[in-house]
Amino acid sequence: MKQVVIALKLAGVDGPRGENIMKSVLPGISEVNTSESPAHFTTIMHRRLREALGADPFLAIKSEYNRKALAIENELGKIVKESADPLFTAARIAIAGNIIDFGIFSSIDMKGTLRRALGGPLAVDDYDDFKREIEKADDVLYLCDNAGEIVFDKILIRALAAMGKRVTACVKGSAIINDAVLEDAREAGLISLCEVMDNGSDCVGTILQTTSPAFNGRFERAGLVISKGQGNFETLMGLRKNIFFLFQSKCEVVSKFLGLPLGAMLLARAARFW
Repeated sequence: MKQVVIALKLAGVDGPRGENIMKSVLPGISEVNTSESPAHFTTIMHRRLREALGADPFLAIKSEYNRKALAIENELGKIVKESADPLFTAARIAIAGNIIDFGIFSSIDMKGTLRRALGGPLAVDDYDDFKREIEKADDVLYLCDNAGEIVFDKILIRALAAMGKRVTACVKGSAIINDAVLEDAREAGLISLCEVMDNGSDCVGTILQTTSPAFNGRFERAGLVISKGQGNFETLMGLRKNIFFLFQSKCEVVSKFLGLPLGAMLLARAARFW
């Protein structure tokens, strides 16, 4: 319901219309299958919201945060270039970018989060394994999460390219919350850096039953997957595949599941959750 409130606020809808839209979403709670991840139901709820509003309530704020992130891209690149371990620093910057999530927050302090991400510890730190697997990999499948955040992802993808890795970045097939789609990849300049594809789906996270045959084939062939964001973690964490999850734990449910404080930063290999 908090996500509904945020979406209505961004759409500028309140009063009787906002109340009616909220009521129209409520019956869907009875359809929740608790054996599935939260991402499954959240997807259904946001489809109903977009239908009721007749528009994507996150469209403007996605573009706004692409611009805000691009404004500090050079600063981020300088931080990486001057660091003792550029790959590690780039990974931490990518994790910092995961705070840009308007399904959960209504405002974001990008620079404050960046300072915390670079200065504080990772609650789960599988960086040594991460670096070793990247060194072995010829190509990497990079699952993007949010608009704005993909500029932070560019920093890590650029570091991977500097190591001679071929990266395919994947965005969503169509609008869902403030997740990045192809238009966001174009706005952020990601398309000029690496191959970009969409997954053919409008679902939160990566629900493989809903993604396109082209994406599923690419995912199956990938020797190494970098998965950004909490939604991707929720939907892929049990999969026996060489995946590294880079994200911040942004809600009490996930934090409790992980046994970590709210806001914890993770660079975790999937094998931890098998």
